[in-house]
Formats: sequence, structure tokens, C-alpha cells
Amino acid sequence: MKNFFLPAFALLLSCAATAADASRLGQDLTPLGGETKGNADGTIPAWTGGITTPPAGYKVGAHHPDPFAGDQPLYTVSGANAATYAGKLTAGHEALLKAYPSYKLVVYPTRRSASNPQRIYDATKANVATAKLVSDGNGIAGALVGAPFPIPDNGLQVLWNFLTRYRGVAALRHLDQAAVERGGGYQLVRFEDEFLFNYVRPDITAKDIEQGNTLVYYKQAVTAPARLAGSILLAQETVDQVKEPRRAWIYNAGRRRVTRAPNVGYDNPGTAADGQRTNDQFDMFNGAPDRYTWTLVGKKEMLVPYNSYRLHSDKLKNSDILKPLHINQDLARYELHRVWVLEGKVKPSTSHLYARRTFYIDEDSWQIVAADQYDARGQLWRVSEAHCINYYEALAFWSTLEVHLDLQNGRYLAVGLDNENAMYDFDIKRTPADYTPESLRREGVR
Repeated sequence: MKNFFLPAFALLLSCAATAADASRLGQDLTPLGGETKGNADGTIPAWTGGITTPPAGYKVGAHHPDPFAGDQPLYTVSGANAATYAGKLTAGHEALLKAYPSYKLVVYPTRRSASNPQRIYDATKANVATAKLVSDGNGIAGALVGAPFPIPDNGLQVLWNFLTRYRGVAALRHLDQAAVERGGGYQLVRFEDEFLFNYVRPDITAKDIEQGNTLVYYKQAVTAPARLAGSILLAQETVDQVKEPRRAWIYNAGRRRVTRAPNVGYDNPGTAADGQRTNDQFDMFNGAPDRYTWTLVGKKEMLVPYNSYRLHSDKLKNSDILKPLHINQDLARYELHRVWVLEGKVKPSTSHLYARRTFYIDEDSWQIVAADQYDARGQLWRVSEAHCINYYEALAFWSTLEVHLDLQNGRYLAVGLDNENAMYDFDIKRTPADYTPESLRREGVR
């Protein structure tokens, strides 16, 4: 009798502990798992729900007015005073401040603006009892719609919270990309891309995810310059990419053919990026986590890009932003936030251009807001920033501009310039049938 009841009793205790954990969401923890309270000295306020309604006068389809336009800078971090703020700076920011006298962080009051729809919060709470890592952490099961691990206890759980974070159900974007030379010269590449975030679709079921093994559907068309225009990339992002690698195809405008694209992933070169980023650097990180051992260093208060509405403004031209060595830092906004620090080291049995990566992940949104990438010698190589806003018509906290700065050649890549383009459209209607090789063929010949 004793041996029979002990496992059942242990299971009851486990379920009770899980229920207790879930009850913290929306109480001492935010609905996504961040700390609700502010910090001890008040420089980080309490989370009170984030932005839930657009500012007066905003119209869907327009660029997003800055709800914090009246904020004044608190202080500026430069190379001259960086030591004063060393405990709040990423390794990448410390290196940039040292390398470039013109680089600086203009720090504003902290605004915890991140928010998601209620159904994302409800699903996150439900996931606490069922979500689990599978395939040695290279996939997840028992999770749907919300963050799978809002109360994480290891690095892979935090990474999966990022990979599944809410960015709307579907989105159409018109973006410019610029690989900026050390002297400031650049040529723009223009993209039209779109996503269907299968994991968060309102009608998605656990069976759909299990059988289809698809996390995200993605399509990217190059529209300028003329020499590159016409090629289209289609990708079906699998949940477990070790079990089933990412499915990808390319439409080649010159040959008018659709072919498989097996090399779209890991450290292969990013599209038209002039060698300035890897495939898995897009959106700060994407794809399979299997080449790294992931360690959760902990949570820290750090100065990170946040509420970057000024960089997002349609009153700016690309030339206002793109300057030699780095973007115009007068337009960037930094705030003090609590971030999860996640470190990945390449496993001895595999390889990657980046032998080590450190991600800084916002506790309120699970968005990677900064990243440091190291070469095989252990030298800091590239520093990445995601300048994010709350797209308040969708209640999605996402980047408006990604910047990848190369400390070794003095160049940088700016991805996502939307100032001179139409705004993101979160109202597009898409189904998985829109992201097949057959649909790509039809689109290519139109």
C-alpha cells in the first residue's frame, strides 16, 4: 500500500505546486511572468498593464505616435562616464562606448509599455501545468498560444518563451535594409515580408501543432534594387527543427523556378546583408537552438533600447538615422529594465560562426532587446540591438529597427527601416495554404 500511494501523493504535490505557480501570474508576477513590482529605488516602476489603448488621434495604418514624447532624458552614458554605469551595461554597449567616441546611450524614464491580448495571458496561465521541453530542449509540447514557460528555471525555457512570443497573428511589413560602410555609405535593399504566427492563431489546436509541427509561416520578397528584385523566400518554421528541419523554398525570378533552400538557417549568410549577419540573427534569433548549450545566467537591471517611437517616426528619412559607425544615437531611447541574461556556447560536437552569444531578454515581453556575439577566439565580434515599440493596435511588443554592429570592421547592418514605408499591417488574413511551394509558384509568375 505504501509503495502504491507514494507516487500518487507525489503527483498530487506536483499538481498543487503547479497550481500555486500559475496563481502568481497576474499577482506578484505579470501575466507573462515578469515581476509586477518595481525595483527598490523606484527607477523601475511597477507594471500596471502596459499600453492597452492607442493615443488619441491614432488611426490604424499610420505610424505610431510616441505616447511618451514629453519625457525628458535622465542622463547620457558616454565613453567618458561609462564606468559609472558599468553594472547596468551589456558587454556590447561597453565595447561600443569604448570603440566609438560618438556612441552614447540617452537614458529616459522607464515605461513598462509591453502588453498582449487577454487570450495570450489566459493561454500562458494554462501552459504552466502542461508545457514541457522535448527532444533535448529542441522542441516543446503541451503549450499553445501563450508563453510556454512564464516561470522558467533553465535557459532553454527562456529561449522558447522568446521564440513563441506574441507578435500578432499575421503581419505584413515593408522594410528597408542597409549595410552601412565605415564611412557612412550604403545602398538600400527593400523587402516586403509577411508572417503567419501559427502558434498563436485563434483557431489553432494542440493537434494542429503536433501533426503539422509548424511554429511560423514566413515569406520574404526583395523588391529593390532592380538587380535583386523578384526573388522570394518561403519558410515554414518547424517547432522541432532537429526532428524536422525548417522547410524552405526560393523563387528565382531569373529562372522563374521554385527550388528547395536547405541552407536557410544557422550561420549561413542573411539575405542581401553583405555578410553582416547570419540567417539565425534575423529577428535577433530564429531557428533551432541545438548547436548551443544554453545557460540562464539570471535576471539583471540593465540599460536597453525600449519604446523607440522616435526612431519609428515617419517624420524621419533613412538618411537621418544612418550615420558612420552607428545609427544616430540622438534618436535612440534607452531605459532601465529587468532582463533575463541567457548565454549560449557552441557545443563541442558542432560549429557556428558565433562561438558564444549572450541574449538580454525583456521580462515583460520575452523580446530579445540586445545581444552580444563572439568569435571563435572569444573576442566580441558583433553587437545587436532591437529597438522596440508597442504596436498598440495589435498589443504586440516588437522591433521597429534591428541594428547589428560589427566591432571588427566598423560596419553595421540596419534591418527594418520603416520610416519611408507603409506601416505594418496586422489585419491581413492568411492561412497555412498561403505558404506552400504551389502558392509561391503562383505568386512568382504573376
